[in-house]
Amino acid sequence: MSYALGIDVGGTFTDAVASDGAGRIVSAKTPTTPPHREVGVMRAIEDLAGELGIGVGELLSRTDYIAHGTTASINALVQGTVADVGLIATKGHRDAIYIMNAEGRTLGRSAHEIQDTLRQRKPAPLIPKHRALEVTERIDHAGKVLVPLDEDEVRSVARSLVDQGVEAIAVCLLWSFKNGTHEQRVRELIHEIAPDLYVTLSSEVSPRIREFSRTSTTIMNAQIGPRLRMYLTPLQKQLEEGGLKGPLLVMQSEGGTITADRAPEHAITTVGSVLSGGVIGGMRLAEQLGHRNVITTDVGGTTFLAGLIVDGEPVMAPGSIVNQFPINAATIRVHTIGSGGGALASVDAGGNLRLGPQSAEAVPGPACYGNGGTRPTNTDANLVLGILSERGLLGGRKPLRMDLAREAIREHVAEPLGLTVEEAAIAIHEVQNAQAGDLLRRAVVQAGYDPRDFVAYAFGGAGPAHCAGYCQDLGVSEVVVPLGPVASAFSAYGLAASDIVLSAELSDPSAFPVDHTRLESHYARLEADLQRALDRQQVKFHDVTLQREIDLRYSMQVNELATAIPDTEFTERTGDEILERFEEQYERINGPGAGYREAGVQAITYRVRAKAGLGFPVVLPDVAPGDGPDPADALLKERSVCLDSQIGFVPTPVYDYARLRAGHEIVGPAIVDVPTTVVVVPAGITGRVDRLGNLVLSYQ
Repeated sequence: MSYALGIDVGGTFTDAVASDGAGRIVSAKTPTTPPHREVGVMRAIEDLAGELGIGVGELLSRTDYIAHGTTASINALVQGTVADVGLIATKGHRDAIYIMNAEGRTLGRSAHEIQDTLRQRKPAPLIPKHRALEVTERIDHAGKVLVPLDEDEVRSVARSLVDQGVEAIAVCLLWSFKNGTHEQRVRELIHEIAPDLYVTLSSEVSPRIREFSRTSTTIMNAQIGPRLRMYLTPLQKQLEEGGLKGPLLVMQSEGGTITADRAPEHAITTVGSVLSGGVIGGMRLAEQLGHRNVITTDVGGTTFLAGLIVDGEPVMAPGSIVNQFPINAATIRVHTIGSGGGALASVDAGGNLRLGPQSAEAVPGPACYGNGGTRPTNTDANLVLGILSERGLLGGRKPLRMDLAREAIREHVAEPLGLTVEEAAIAIHEVQNAQAGDLLRRAVVQAGYDPRDFVAYAFGGAGPAHCAGYCQDLGVSEVVVPLGPVASAFSAYGLAASDIVLSAELSDPSAFPVDHTRLESHYARLEADLQRALDRQQVKFHDVTLQREIDLRYSMQVNELATAIPDTEFTERTGDEILERFEEQYERINGPGAGYREAGVQAITYRVRAKAGLGFPVVLPDVAPGDGPDPADALLKERSVCLDSQIGFVPTPVYDYARLRAGHEIVGPAIVDVPTTVVVVPAGITGRVDRLGNLVLSYQ
C-alpha cells in the first residue's frame, strides 16, 4: 500500500492528510512551530503515522510524494524578513523600481483608500539605492542588440554587490524578455566571482513587458529564494533520511506543485501556495459531487479566504500585489482578509468594534489557549457563546479556558463599549460573519457572476462555525461543509490531490488578431520550453495536458484579460474566435455593450500552462448509510449556546459527527462536534449528511 501526503503549514496550525489511493484518508492537525516550521511538519507526519497504525519510517518509505504548502514565502515578504538583494539594471533604468510607474501610491489599495489622497504613500523601497547598480548594454523592442554588454563593467558591479554582503542578485535588463542573452551572460560573470551566489533573471522569472512589474517580481524572487532554499533543503534531507523515496513537492500560486529542488529558483510562484490548496481541494470535491460552480471559503487561524471555481476550473489571475508591489506570476484568484479564528477584536478611537487584520497567530494564540495571549479573538468569542466546548480542540488535546476568554473580552471589548461579556462576544461573532459575507459578495459579483448560480464550500478550522452566517445573505443554494477525515485539513487534502503545474509565457505586444502562423510560432516555442521544464522535474507523470491563453486588451487601456485559446489547430479563423471569446468575457465582467471593437484590440502576453497528473487517486470515500433521517443515535447532550443576538442563549443539541451516517438530517439550532472543528446549524437551516460524509446546509 502506498500513500500521498498533503501538508499545509498555516500561521496557526499545520494540517496534514494521508491518502492510500483506495478510499482511506486520515488527517492530523498540530500547532505551527515558528520559526522552525519543519518541526511542526514532522510532528504532523508522526500523527498521520499514528492514525494509520504504522511507524513514521514505514509511512515515509511507502509515500509516493508529499505535496507541501507553506506560508514561508508570503510571510517573508509581508514581514520584511527577506534576503539582502542587489539589482543589476540597464544604465539609465535603475530608478524604475523607485518611480513605480507612477502607480506606487495606489497599487493594492481599496477604492476608499485611493480616494483618500492625503494618506496615500509609496511603500518603502524593495532595496536601497546603493544596492541598485547599472551596466552598459541595450537591446531594442524587437530583441536586436544595439549596444553590446560591457563585461568589465558587469564584473565591477558584481564585485561591489558581493562586497556589500548581498545574499542574492536580481538581474533585470531592458527588453530582456525579447532576448535574454545579456542577462544570461551577466549571471555567468557573477558566478565567476561568487559561484554559489543566488542569481535570478527577469527573462526566466518574469518574461513580460512592463519594466516596473518585471523588476519588482525579479527582486522579490531573489529576496525569498535563498530563504526558501534554506527551509526546503534541510526538510527534504530530513524526510529522505527518514525513509522518503518519492519527491517533496511544493504548491505554487497557480494551483499545482513543483519539485522542492526546483522551487527556490521560482520562489515567487510559491507566494500564494497556502491560498491555493483549498481551491484545488474544492475542485476535486466538486468533481465527486457534480458541482460546476463553487465558492470556496476557508477560515483559518489568521485569514478568511475566498476563491471561485467556474465550469469546473479555478478562476485565475495573471498576477498579484504584495506590499503595493506587483508580482508577475499566474495565480488562483483568492480574495483574503485578516478575519480568521485568531483575528484580534478591539475598539478603535471612535468607539467602533474592529476584528482583524491583526492575529494572535500560533504564538501566543487566542487568550483561551492559555499560552500567554491576553487579547480577545474570534475563538474566544465562540467559546463564551457556547459554540466551542471547554474540552477544546484536537480531540481534547487542546483544552480551552473560559476564564481567560471572558477576561480578555471584558477588558478589551465589553467595558469600552458598555456591554456585558456575552453581548460583546455575540458582537464579535456577528462582525466576523458580516466581514466574510461582504468579501464573498465582492469576490463573486466583481468577477461578473451571480452568487445564486453557485454552491458554497466551507472549511478551515473556523469555517464550519461561521459558514451558515456569512453565506445566509449571499443567495447560494446550499453550503457544503467537508467533514469526515478532511474536516479542518481541507487545504492539505487539496495539496495531496494536486497535479504538477508549470507555465511558460512570452510578451509580444501587437495589434490583434495576428496571423495564425505567428500564433503557431509562439505557442510551439512555449510548449517546447514547458516540455524541457517538465523533464527537469524528474517525476513520472501519468498524463500531461496543455492550456493556452493570451492576454488581450482594448487599445489605450492598461489592464488585460487572460483569454483562453481554442484547443485545436490554428487556422485563419482562430484569431477571430479568440477575439469573440475576449469580448464575451469583457462584457460579462463590465456589462452588456461595454465592448468596443472599433477601438482596436492588442495582444500583450502569450501563455501556456501544463498540468501533469501524478496518477494517484486522492478521493473521498463513501460513508456508511443510516437507517433514516433521524440522527438521535448521534446526540451527545445539550449545551447553552447563543447564535443570535435577538434570541440569546438557548439549550442546543450537540451531535457527535463520528456517529452520523449518510442520510441523517439535523434541524437547527444545533451544533455538530468534530474532533478538529464544530459546525453551527442555526435555526431555520437543515443539515443533511451526504454520501461522502459532508454536511450540506440548506436554507429553509
